[in-house]
Amino acid sequence: MPNPLVKSEARIQDAALKVTTTLPAADASANGNSIDLGAAGTAALRSIEVEIAIPDLENLADDKDLTVKLQDSADGTTFADISELAPIVVSGADGEGSDAEIVKVRLPSSTRQHIRATYAVEDDGGDNTGESASIAILN
Repeated sequence: MPNPLVKSEARIQDAALKVTTTLPAADASANGNSIDLGAAGTAALRSIEVEIAIPDLENLADDKDLTVKLQDSADGTTFADISELAPIVVSGADGEGSDAEIVKVRLPSSTRQHIRATYAVEDDGGDNTGESASIAILN
């Protein structure tokens, strides 16, 4: 018979490896909570893949963008863009907003201990506050 305590611990650990963030309104940005990758230098010791999940954004205005950047930090307080990773940009089109996207990226070996996503919507980009995006560590 499986040990229910072990399953419960696994779910707690998995939850700590995923962060969901409410998206911002037009001409605004939002920072997600951070994920602690463990001891400093973890990314240098093994390959870490991050999945960024962006939902359908029906309210994203035509020709306006939502830009997602991954950031890292040594102390969990002061974050900077991970320059080796290109921003992820989704654009509104045809009066229908944008389709959902799932993007997977491998963190560079220089990634520091804490990561988070930052989300920015252009001026006049529409109100996307009813939607949430997420990042999750896959391995």
